Amino acid sequence: MSRFLKLLISISIGVFVSDYCFALNVGEPAPLFSLKNQNDKVISLKENKDKTWTVVYFYPKAGTPGCTTQACAFRDSIKLITNQGVVVYGVSTDSVTSIKNFYEKHHLNFDLLSDEDGKTSVAYGTKMPLLTMSKRVTFIVDDKLIVRSIEENVDPALDAKKVSVKIKQLRAAK
Repeated sequence: MSRFLKLLISISIGVFVSDYCFALNVGEPAPLFSLKNQNDKVISLKENKDKTWTVVYFYPKAGTPGCTTQACAFRDSIKLITNQGVVVYGVSTDSVTSIKNFYEKHHLNFDLLSDEDGKTSVAYGTKMPLLTMSKRVTFIVDDKLIVRSIEENVDPALDAKKVSVKIKQLRAAK
């Protein structure tokens, strides 16, 4: 086998394997971020410390069918989550303008955050290899900013309700 073919196989394996590796594990501190929301206001995860639990869900691209389904499911189930004292942030690498249009079109009731440079997606291990988009992954972070749950195989239609149930379970176990 030629050196070139071996190198190509190694790179290919690395791309596919990295697609399933996360930078974070349950029980570790959540990476801090300060990102602009749909209204161009900076939202900082650090502000939630000792105050509230946080759902941080990453999605690939505003306006696509799966992302629309997921955002609308969170919108429709938001009371199930916020009544538990939890805030929700949807994060993508879309621009502030794109998320603002998405937010307004679907009458969303939680903050969407723009990770336009992709640094937060990289920190959370959700950035797709070779693309400027994030994989669909949902994190639940407690009030000490510790990751309590990572959901990798997210069903966009069911994510919000599953998150609500998972928060209840996590809090009951504390």
